[in-house]
Amino acid sequence: MRVSAFPVMAIAAALGLGACGPLVQIGGNAKPPGSLLTLRATAQPGGPQRTGTIGIEVPGVPGPLQTLRLPVVTADTQVTYLAGAIWAEQPNKQFQRVLADTLAARGFQTIDLHQSNIAPARRLTGQLLDFGVDVRDPAATVVRVRYDAQLTAPLRLKRFDASEPVPGLAPEAVAAALNRAANRVAGQVADWAQ
Repeated sequence: MRVSAFPVMAIAAALGLGACGPLVQIGGNAKPPGSLLTLRATAQPGGPQRTGTIGIEVPGVPGPLQTLRLPVVTADTQVTYLAGAIWAEQPNKQFQRVLADTLAARGFQTIDLHQSNIAPARRLTGQLLDFGVDVRDPAATVVRVRYDAQLTAPLRLKRFDASEPVPGLAPEAVAAALNRAANRVAGQVADWAQ
């Protein structure tokens, strides 16, 4: 009976590579942040249950929002990022969940279109155009959330805006103000979607 040397060599090679440490290092050598910022829906369940389903897409975003960093508008043509502020997940994905949770609390049957093969009766898509801090007026620092929504069956389009004053640029204060503004926009979208 003959034994092949291939399995033995493959195991030896795998053990040798494993002893060298990871081939890919997740997160790099940077010091991990003290905390990560998140959004949470504040809508309380209530109201009648609605028939039909509504599928909610992850909103598209412009370049400055395609990151885990928090944008700060410093001039009409300039954006920087807030030091020490890192999202746990990209803001458009978090905003999608706030929308879904708010609509569900209002009695809508929601579907995440990326996690389901069910064809919804209606689809909510859109663009999250603003989601950050505006410091162009130093006397009135605000956070802004702007969402251009598209709802099908029949097709409807609407822009939703909310802003909140923020007393400073501490990441926790900015995130709390953005959470309030995002929940206000989500509530406006839920009222409009009825």
